[in-house]
Amino acid sequence: MKICSIYKSPKKDEMYLYVDKRDGLARVPEELLELFGKPVHAMDMPMKADRKLARVDAKKVLEGITEKGYYLQMPPPKEEYMLDLFRNRPETGVR
Repeated sequence: MKICSIYKSPKKDEMYLYVDKRDGLARVPEELLELFGKPVHAMDMPMKADRKLARVDAKKVLEGITEKGYYLQMPPPKEEYMLDLFRNRPETGVR
C-alpha cells in the first residue's frame, strides 16, 4: 500500500496527477508540470492495487508511480454523440 497525493490541473478539466505523498512533485518532469499547470492538491488517499477507482485502474496508477514517479490521468474523451448535437446545426436566425 502507498499513500498517494492527487492533484488536479487548473488548465485541463478532469486531468489529475497521482504521486507518492512522500516524494510529492519532486519526480514529475518540469515539462509535464508546465503543460499541467500549477498543481492544485485535491486529496491524499491510501492506494492498493485492488482499490476501485472511478476512471483509472489502481494497479496502473501504482505502476506509474513506481516506474516514473507519477501517473497522469487524462480527461475522458468527448462523447461523439454530444459533438453531433452541435455539428451541422441549421441556422435559426436568432443571434
